[in-house]
Amino acid sequence: MEQWAERVAKIRVIGTGVMGRGIVQVAAASGLTVELADAQPDAVANAIDYVSGMFDRLASKGRMTAEDAELAKARLRPVDGPLAPADGVDLVIEAVKEDLAVKGELFTGLERVCPPETVFATNTSSLSVTSIAATLADPTRLVGLHFFNPVPLMRVAEVIPGARTPEWLPPAVCDLVRRLGHQPVLAPDTPGFLVNHAGRGLGTEALQILSEALCSPSDVDRIARDVLGLKLGPFELFDLTGLDVSHAVLESIWSGFHSESRLRPSYLTAPRVAAGLFGRKSGEGFYRYVDGVQQVPAEPAAPQVTTSKQVWTDDERLAKLLSGAGVTVERAEQPSDDAVILLTPLGRSTVDAALATGLPADRTCGVDPFGGFGESVGRLTLAVHPGLDAEAGRVAWNALAATGRPVTVVRDAPGSIAQRLLASIVNTACAIADQRLALPADIDTAVRLGLGYPRGPLAWGEEVGSDVVVRILRGLQRTTGDQRYRPSRWLTERAGLGLPLTETGTTPADLS
Repeated sequence: MEQWAERVAKIRVIGTGVMGRGIVQVAAASGLTVELADAQPDAVANAIDYVSGMFDRLASKGRMTAEDAELAKARLRPVDGPLAPADGVDLVIEAVKEDLAVKGELFTGLERVCPPETVFATNTSSLSVTSIAATLADPTRLVGLHFFNPVPLMRVAEVIPGARTPEWLPPAVCDLVRRLGHQPVLAPDTPGFLVNHAGRGLGTEALQILSEALCSPSDVDRIARDVLGLKLGPFELFDLTGLDVSHAVLESIWSGFHSESRLRPSYLTAPRVAAGLFGRKSGEGFYRYVDGVQQVPAEPAAPQVTTSKQVWTDDERLAKLLSGAGVTVERAEQPSDDAVILLTPLGRSTVDAALATGLPADRTCGVDPFGGFGESVGRLTLAVHPGLDAEAGRVAWNALAATGRPVTVVRDAPGSIAQRLLASIVNTACAIADQRLALPADIDTAVRLGLGYPRGPLAWGEEVGSDVVVRILRGLQRTTGDQRYRPSRWLTERAGLGLPLTETGTTPADLS
């Protein structure tokens, strides 16, 4: 089946909802004739009008020529139904309801009307490709092809071979994905495939932080955006996706991997779903929405202080930042008897750090060192523990606010917010790599493009330092006793050997 992707000329897309329309648009724009089919005949006409309008809009913005827009529109072909005669159709892509019985019935019918050489692809986001293929008389003709919404903008697609998919088909479909202008990644036929599996690192840890009442959802989101550089915080993302959808994915991936503790969801989501707090589409989720506009709580300003005290810190970078803002910083090896102490612990609480060094806890606050204290840092995080003198805490807050950076005040806990979020993101990706579910490059590409992270999780861990991530996770595991924080072997081995997280290293096959 050499050069199959180059020979594909006509495809059929079944299901003309948001996802189906997106697939139709990129396929027609790439020169393919596209048949549109839906169980509802009116839906096909509406979809053609919609996609044609998108081509006109792109032409008006100069993103394609008027001639190319007209040619693309001419490639849109309505058919009478999903099971209309399919002579000359090289590929059928279904984008229908996420229901195994519905998809199985559709593909069983397609086997009767499609030539034997027609390839079938399912755009399922959560069902087993192997289970769908098992409904066919010939399961070797089906492969998973999972696009992301909105398809024209999210330029990545997972190619998922089932247990009976022939070896030639996944690379051929990858070539076709490239022809559509998207980046393919090979993903395993496991719960969540690749992107949704890797994405559990952020969401599950954010929910865990919220369940510990360390700070509010908006605080977590601000730290995720301003410290880690994410486009959307985890709770903004839950609201955008819809918690009803995310809750089902969280539960299915966790149960699919037989209650793997790293993927454990939270007790918080089920009652919120039962209450209809889905997010944007219901008008309220972790945020409220008025006329579609997110209502974000205002950040409190630093309170006034009644005393003038110097501060002392164990981090020279923080000392330099504070001094540059006009804050009086002690430079002695140990703090004076009345100085407010700012510690920068990794993977442990401020209380543990203070007690371990013999410093007075009542004058000691924590400041998250993640992201460093250079000019690029957008936010500082202050950790407050129960034994802290309130006035010392206010002095610390004012000192950090003097830098001009926004300050988020959170409850003290092992590892601060940004540390925990990033360590979970990296560790989840490392676990995927360690199980050989996907190649390191595919993991990073899929997550970066599919989730919009500033970099792939393995490259991100490498940038921060695999030893730093291990230190955070081991500190969390030791303090909490929770196995969700056990470091992946992929992570610990490479940290110990000094090998990159982004490379597989030597395997038995290399000895042959």
